[in-house]
Amino acid sequence: MAHVSTSAREEIGADLVIIGAGIVGAMCAHYAIASGLRTIVIDRNSVASGTTGAGEGNIMVSDKSPGPELDLALISRELWFEVGARVGDSFELVAKGGVSVARSNPKPLHDLAESQSRVGVDAREVDQIALSKLEPFISPEIKYGVHYPQDAQCQPMLAAARILQDFQRRGGKVIARQEVLEIEESDGALSIRTPDMIFRTTHIINAAGTWAGEIAKRAGSDLPIMPRRGFILVTAPLPQYVFHKVYDSDYVDNVASSDADLQTSTVIEGTKSGTILIGASRERVGYDKSMSVPVIKKLARQATSLFPVLKDAQLLRVYNGFRPYSPDHLPVIGPDSKIKGLYHCAGHEGAGIGLSAASGKLIAELIQGVKPLIDPTPFSPARFQLAGVR
Repeated sequence: MAHVSTSAREEIGADLVIIGAGIVGAMCAHYAIASGLRTIVIDRNSVASGTTGAGEGNIMVSDKSPGPELDLALISRELWFEVGARVGDSFELVAKGGVSVARSNPKPLHDLAESQSRVGVDAREVDQIALSKLEPFISPEIKYGVHYPQDAQCQPMLAAARILQDFQRRGGKVIARQEVLEIEESDGALSIRTPDMIFRTTHIINAAGTWAGEIAKRAGSDLPIMPRRGFILVTAPLPQYVFHKVYDSDYVDNVASSDADLQTSTVIEGTKSGTILIGASRERVGYDKSMSVPVIKKLARQATSLFPVLKDAQLLRVYNGFRPYSPDHLPVIGPDSKIKGLYHCAGHEGAGIGLSAASGKLIAELIQGVKPLIDPTPFSPARFQLAGVR
């Protein structure tokens, strides 16, 4: 990138600058300020204006197979409630639990639940009678499910805002509308140039979500993070018809798929306001934000087949957003292999809210050089950068 003039730019220094004011950036800030780092959070827009603002607030362990991501999710779930206690739990954080259901062959769901139970997930298999007690309005055609009491939910935009407010009370700074134009490395220090500011720092965390690959590029590095579009349907307020997060078991396969084409599976949950959220779709279409009536109709059909009581529900709105997708479906957490002082915390796809607490704590520990809460190797950016993956 061509050199950007420094004239008339305000200069500000810090130990750490976090790029991105979504929930991942907020959690990074939460743990960084607790470790004593003078920290600034910047965003090209405003707090929670990207993927966080288009999310459902899922803090889930049920949708992950045993492995590094599930290990991170189990830790993160507990940390979320610690953060809630610190901030004051003013963002609708609740352990509502999840229910995964099988419409036909229950064996894959049974096998997944058994494997999850062996690594610390509370997975309780339920028959039709028990299922109807958990979800009285579910279709009587559903005969088998697994109840996951650990699954939780929050209001993600509120969570990011409240966590960053607490961060500012502890001395941190949040500066909105600062688009990163260039990141320079010189003599062990880093500079971030925006249209009207220069940030001088020792460490940078790239928590820019779907734009994390572009931020890496502007620093002279690379990261294969891509957007994956998803739609959410929101009903008008209704009586409480849905008591947990309820989803078809094929949702787990869709999350783990690398297919760029459209995939949908039924995911339904209620909110505190009485609205019901209906998803989920996934497709790689770049940054195309256009609405798709066929996708909306398909999600609605799937939802009413699972909960027939929703057949006459009115839609309040439909929105879409982009999840930051990484090729191997694991988040990218750790130091850049090319740029000293640059760290990445991105690529969580649809699990960013749930994994954000452990991700933020892990990266703060890596910056401090203390023993990390989990082996960081599976999440290292080096797995892509050194292998030349695109």
